[in-house]
Amino acid sequence: MLDLNDAAAIRAADPYHFRDHIVALPQQLQDGWAATQAVALPESFRQIDRVVVIGMGGSAIAASLFAALAAPDCPHPISVVRDDDLPAYANGSKTLVIALSYSGNTEEVLSAFKQARTRGCQLFVVTGGGQLAERTQAIGAPLVGIQYSVLRQSALGWVLAPLLNLASRLHWTHDFTADLDEALKVFHDWTPDLDVDVPVMKNLAKREAGQLMGRSVVVFGAGYFAEVARRWKEQINESAKAWAAIETLPDADHNSLAGLEWPDGFTSKVMALFLTGPSDQPRHAQRIQLTKQAYMLAGCNTDFVRARGVSPLAQTMSLVLLGDFIGYYLALLYGAEPTRVQAVAEFKAVLVEN
Repeated sequence: MLDLNDAAAIRAADPYHFRDHIVALPQQLQDGWAATQAVALPESFRQIDRVVVIGMGGSAIAASLFAALAAPDCPHPISVVRDDDLPAYANGSKTLVIALSYSGNTEEVLSAFKQARTRGCQLFVVTGGGQLAERTQAIGAPLVGIQYSVLRQSALGWVLAPLLNLASRLHWTHDFTADLDEALKVFHDWTPDLDVDVPVMKNLAKREAGQLMGRSVVVFGAGYFAEVARRWKEQINESAKAWAAIETLPDADHNSLAGLEWPDGFTSKVMALFLTGPSDQPRHAQRIQLTKQAYMLAGCNTDFVRARGVSPLAQTMSLVLLGDFIGYYLALLYGAEPTRVQAVAEFKAVLVEN
């Protein structure tokens, strides 16, 4: 097993420099914001009364994070569609459909994009190219081109920043500029403590990765942190090639607590992580404490993971940074290559053939 105290061994086990893409997240946010700022927005966007964001995988995570961050301010409902088909209410010029796809060739996004055009919805697109870029350019809809060559699961900043910029410029929400600046500062301050050269005893990400090894991981979150929990789950899946699940509070307290009895002995192999931070509303914070206690008494390994920062955006992105590092170190502990997602690629290839 790789020694996480050996920085040279970590670098040798990461031939495609996945670590570099983790620490590039703040630059992605800045570049994605600037690229969107340069895109002219139609005046008709100010007439919409609902927002539907379509995306899959990492793009959908960006959409869900955005929806959570915008919800307290935004007068329009924001829904995230992870499917081929749009809901019936996504219809007409008062609906803004935002299509997200790093590759530009995501089957489900292309299908929903076509439906949006047929139904007369307004469109805004964030993509790295492919068929989606071609179709968007053909109809003259606003397009933010992702200028970052990396695996799709590492392009979160380039997908999230355009959504924050769009909401700020259209006054759906408060202006996210100051929140983004704070998030960048949190990245700057915390990244050195999580990086490769920091030994395990002083590195939270390495310690947590060690705790996860050999265990089934369940990540809990409430409010803003519910979608961060999904990000952690997906990064553990894709980077470490390991099983993980998510639970959202308070709903988990109405069902999941009842499932801790059987099969006999399974709880000793479970690691339950509870994402928390200053943005938790008081009842959420109380539920998190009590739920962790219940899982611990049932025999699960448990831990709190606390966000940094003041604004919800800074807290959200601080946990994204930590989760990405944890998934990375867990991959190396398992001997998995963090950039390779062969199972996903093979499935998509089979789907195309059928």
